Amino acid sequence: MDNFQIETAQNISIHQNTAHLTTRIGSYLYDRLIILGYIFIVLFIMNILDLDKNFGNWIAYVLFGLPIFFYSLTFEVLMNGQTPGKYFNKIRVVKLDGSKPTFGSYLLRWMLNFIDINISSGSVAIITILLNGKGQRLGDMAGGTTVISEKKRISITQTMAVELPENYVPTFPQVTVLTDNDIQTIKNVYDTAKKKRNHAVIIKLHAKVLTLTQIKSDLKAMELIETVLKDYSYYTQQ
Repeated sequence: MDNFQIETAQNISIHQNTAHLTTRIGSYLYDRLIILGYIFIVLFIMNILDLDKNFGNWIAYVLFGLPIFFYSLTFEVLMNGQTPGKYFNKIRVVKLDGSKPTFGSYLLRWMLNFIDINISSGSVAIITILLNGKGQRLGDMAGGTTVISEKKRISITQTMAVELPENYVPTFPQVTVLTDNDIQTIKNVYDTAKKKRNHAVIIKLHAKVLTLTQIKSDLKAMELIETVLKDYSYYTQQ
């Protein structure tokens, strides 16, 4: 459910990172807290105006209730697919092809909230999202939408990446015995020690790298470690 791929009419592949179910639930709860705060404020105002004691003022109750009733629809339309809860968790409603939903799509999502969330306490939405594979509840399926995460997902390979010059030629093929975790640890320790100018740590790291890889070299500690990082990046990119 984390991602899916679709083909557009122009044969262009689009990858969508769907929002995790827990993130969507968290966004929903965040929005509920905002609504709860609004209700407390309204009740406080009504109490001051003595409206709560006069049921003839039903029009005021209706007017105060409209923002709650249209909460998700209003915010998603005005905030381009987000409510405050979705904004906080960096998720957004989009069409399956990644474009901006129409008002009709937002309206269908909102209308089916009654089935997805209200009368089923969210169970229908959860089950549908888990089974669908595209992050869609019934409202999304009707509106042709899904909810995507806008958080940048960085893989461990990306964090280990070292910029290589063009036509780079590796020096130590022995680096291939190292794992991603080994290289990540080496890079983190080396960058920290280099920043703090802690040469003693670099010397110890150098000795450890030689032990792990069985490399035989007269290169100085810093030069060897940097070469190992570049070589590993080279081999993993092939």
